[in-house]
Amino acid sequence: MKTSARNQFPGTISAVNKGPATSQVTIGIAGGLEITASMTTGAAERLAVAVGQEAIALVKSSEVVLVTDFAGYKLSARNQLAGTISRVQRGAVTSLVGVTLPGGAVVTASVTNDAVDALGLAVGQQATATFKAYAVMVAVKP
Repeated sequence: MKTSARNQFPGTISAVNKGPATSQVTIGIAGGLEITASMTTGAAERLAVAVGQEAIALVKSSEVVLVTDFAGYKLSARNQLAGTISRVQRGAVTSLVGVTLPGGAVVTASVTNDAVDALGLAVGQQATATFKAYAVMVAVKP
């Protein structure tokens, strides 16, 4: 499948929690990690999501926020994937920052150069890639 979403995580659906209006779908990915998506229950039914089904979680790099120090705070973002910065590709205004997760998957975040400088982002640094469940699109084969 070809998409413009930079982050594509293949895996298997490990949980489906359907509500009256909104459903949550959890996808197990490499390294024993999980990504949770929120969608309308209508979308979950249209996709016929089911535990054990192969799926791909898609997340645009602009939806990923990097955290280097929680400083005693907790975040409301459902997806928080800790790893190591493996790439900082600087552009004219923004940088693409890759965070390698346990298991080898890489989350790419599009971050302003000002934020890269302010956080001192560098290869080898620990970082957590965070994104809301509503930022995750789910693809399944019909």
